[in-house]
Amino acid sequence: MKKNIGKVDKFIRLFLGVIFLIISYAYGFAGTTGIIFLILGLLLVLTSATSFCPLYSILRMNTNKE
Repeated sequence: MKKNIGKVDKFIRLFLGVIFLIISYAYGFAGTTGIIFLILGLLLVLTSATSFCPLYSILRMNTNKE
């Protein structure tokens, strides 16, 4: 699994992921809206932590300058 997410992209994903998780918590992790924000938040935090985005891989995108 080759890293395809750069530093700025990682920061944005982490920031948005945490915001989405907070919104999901506000909805009580229940209902359609809460679950959608929970899933999106977890995906963004996970891709930020691993520096790998499967969608970027499929689209042959790479924001990693290293």
